[in-house]
Amino acid sequence: MTIFEDADQRLLPGFRRQPVEIDGNVIMTLSAGQGPALLMLHGDPQTHLCWHHLAPALKGRFSVVLTDIRGRGESHKPGHVEGDNAYTKRKMADEQLAVMKKLGHDRFSLVAHDRGARVARRLTLDHPEAVERLAVMDIIPALDFYEHVDAGLAQDYFYFSFLTQDHPIPERLIAGDPEGFLSLILQGLSDSRVPYDDHALEAYMTANAAPEAITAMCECFRAGYHIDRRHDRADREAGKRISCPTLVMWGEKGIIGKHFDVRAVWERWCEQVSFAPVPSGHFIPEEAPEEALAQLIAFLDTDVG
Repeated sequence: MTIFEDADQRLLPGFRRQPVEIDGNVIMTLSAGQGPALLMLHGDPQTHLCWHHLAPALKGRFSVVLTDIRGRGESHKPGHVEGDNAYTKRKMADEQLAVMKKLGHDRFSLVAHDRGARVARRLTLDHPEAVERLAVMDIIPALDFYEHVDAGLAQDYFYFSFLTQDHPIPERLIAGDPEGFLSLILQGLSDSRVPYDDHALEAYMTANAAPEAITAMCECFRAGYHIDRRHDRADREAGKRISCPTLVMWGEKGIIGKHFDVRAVWERWCEQVSFAPVPSGHFIPEEAPEEALAQLIAFLDTDVG
């Protein structure tokens, strides 16, 4: 048994592991529950295990699907190709949509954190017919982020510039101490130590310290800077907005709320938006799971309240 299988058994009992093949590439999925479909997308440098506090509680109300997004966990990891980038949020969103359709879900809600929230936002903008409701955690859209970078934000989120440097510059530097670099991110975005489960943390480090995973992370950030913000600009100029009900969550002790007017940014992108700051840093699902769960149930379950 691999450490990933062991962690799934311990932290996500009752969830069925199912590699799903899309265009010849594997996306690892786990699913459980019944009811309306709900796709949950993790962030960096993590895997689907980041939902281990929330997903078991949601499977009593929803058909929950967890995936490892492209380049992370046990999913496929395209390498660097000069002149192309496999990690645009548009390509990643199309892949996640294909996974859900292959699992029999043509319409679903989305809950997503960090990188996964960027994929979820793009999926909702590009395929509004597929998304019932959208909940994003602790992100600012790529265009808004890079338009407002100043010295303080650049210092707090240094890797938003570092990881976008040309291949293979960041990869070579990270290779000297990949575990140290990942730990810096995992513990550097909150005002106190994040209480990760030991099995989840081991899976994060094992999956994301591999050379192909480091390249995937870099490519994903490069796509954000070079391509995703261009897609955002085209949407902004066209007046395109998210039409479904949207919940925006952020950590009150994190960096996003410190540097951005979260409400003002997201009101420009959404037609129906509500907000839920929570008492945590960046890693909301593991720092404030009870508060996050309460907000999500109230938002997703239209029978509540």
